[in-house]
Amino acid sequence: MADHLSDALKKLKLASADSATDSVESCLDCLLKALAHNNADASEKVQEMGVLPLLPTLLAPQSSCTPKVANIIAEVAKNEFMRSPCVEAGLIPPLVQLLHSKDQEVLLQTGRALGNICYDSHEGRSAVDQAGGAQIVAGHIKSLSQNTDPDNGKLLTVFCGMLMNYSNENDSLQAQLINMGVIPTLVKLLGLHSDNTALTEMCLIAFGNLAELESSKEQFASTNIAEELVRLFRKQAEHEKKEMIFEVLAPLAENDVIKLQLVEAGLVECLLDVVTHTVDGERDEDVAQLKTASDLMVLLLLGDESMQKLFEAGKGSVFERVLSWVPSHNHQLQLAGALAIANFARNDGNCIHMVESGIVQKLLELLDRHVEEGNVTVQHAALSALRNLAIPVVNKAKMLSAGVSDTVLKFLPSEMPPVQFKLLGTLRMLIDTQADAADQLGTNAKLVERLVEWCEAKDHAGVMGESNRLLSALIRHSKSKDVVKTVIQGAGVKHLVVMATSEHMIMQNEALVALGLIAGLDLVEAEKDFVGAGLVQVLHKLLSDERTAPEIKYNSMILICAVMGSEPLHKEVQGLAFIDVVSKLRSHENKTVSHQASLTEQRLTAQS
Repeated sequence: MADHLSDALKKLKLASADSATDSVESCLDCLLKALAHNNADASEKVQEMGVLPLLPTLLAPQSSCTPKVANIIAEVAKNEFMRSPCVEAGLIPPLVQLLHSKDQEVLLQTGRALGNICYDSHEGRSAVDQAGGAQIVAGHIKSLSQNTDPDNGKLLTVFCGMLMNYSNENDSLQAQLINMGVIPTLVKLLGLHSDNTALTEMCLIAFGNLAELESSKEQFASTNIAEELVRLFRKQAEHEKKEMIFEVLAPLAENDVIKLQLVEAGLVECLLDVVTHTVDGERDEDVAQLKTASDLMVLLLLGDESMQKLFEAGKGSVFERVLSWVPSHNHQLQLAGALAIANFARNDGNCIHMVESGIVQKLLELLDRHVEEGNVTVQHAALSALRNLAIPVVNKAKMLSAGVSDTVLKFLPSEMPPVQFKLLGTLRMLIDTQADAADQLGTNAKLVERLVEWCEAKDHAGVMGESNRLLSALIRHSKSKDVVKTVIQGAGVKHLVVMATSEHMIMQNEALVALGLIAGLDLVEAEKDFVGAGLVQVLHKLLSDERTAPEIKYNSMILICAVMGSEPLHKEVQGLAFIDVVSKLRSHENKTVSHQASLTEQRLTAQS
């Protein structure tokens, strides 16, 4: 075979020079046979004998050899090592010119050749881009899309594959295709040629690539992609085919407009069906499909409109089905159920309805199942749901009496920052305006001790911030001397002083109000910690800085007045010449600040 091939390639070199068509044809046939027998070896031989540079002259639009030459290029370009040499041999410009041909076979082989040269090859893509090949192919797809002739389907499949190889994982080339308007054309193809499996798969892979780009979402949203994908999904029985559609749905469903379109097209019912059929399955593909379907369900609920449509005032069948996932024996469904509740709980009306309908109990039972060696993602999701449900004021007392804080406290030993973060947020939401609960939790030495520990979690800014905020909230909402005492004994005061220097104004304010209450309720006990944490210096800085917000200045002055009853703190105030800073604030544009500055100045003068 190898000898035949060498002879054929030598003849081809001679024949192409003489333009002897018949002998060229027989050499090409021999080469195609060799490629079919052992592609890699034959391709290497072609490269060795310098045949590639001869091929551009054989790609004449009128020549009968042209389809075979294009086919040979398509075959050799299946090998990675041949793609750059194909570009270097100048094959791209004549191939792109052949895209203007009317001959179906020429177009088919040319599309294959260009597609294979572009596969994973920067040089190939760049050369096709420069020659304007993508625009011509996109034009062909558009004009051929209405024609459902089977031969035509094959050509469309090749052209779609070529564009896919051309743009795969290349944002700028994908953006170029989007600007050419390829998306509406491909969506139309999917609708008209849904019985053509190869073409359908090619369209889906192309959608999966393009949907990753943010700029594509608007174009997708202006088509009927949602209906087409749902229609296609309903027809599929095989796991692989469903997975292909899922891979397109996931990036598309990140867009809120498309979320609603998918809900209206009936995707949710399809997803619920998948869950029903796979929940007890033990095969890997069942587990994978269950995860994908339930994750996608949760994603659809992230859109306000799509979520509200599925909530249906708490009476929706979808809402009911998703709730039934929470007590499930399957971790994936427990997770999706809890996340779905957290997503439904994004406005007060929904939250109030859900608490009235007994969802809290289901979440507490779920958490109880995951205390010891529990699943961290389920813990995190259930705590997220409880946190959101606790936001409306009317829900707080109901949730507290249902024992939410007791269950949440079982997770205090957790070493997982995501769980710690949600635990803290849930407790903070629960005690907002609830004095008794704040008092009860604030005198829990174990909780305060853990909060103080987490206030130093420098590797986890979220946990650190939430710990500080909860520490402050326990004092602010309880206004209790016992709570203040517990915080002082637990060494929490210094953290509140640091919190007063936070870059977030809301946290500064919460810290200053809590420190004011500490000073007002137990200055004697707190005095040492105030001095050690440099409270007076912090307040001086806040009042001196022109960028400090008016309410921070106001609360800082209130706190200065509150600490004047302590001799060492009083001395520090005098030593830092606070009167000069405060007297300047009497002319502050904010009336509340200027009035408080006058009162503070009087207090400082009286006690100097």
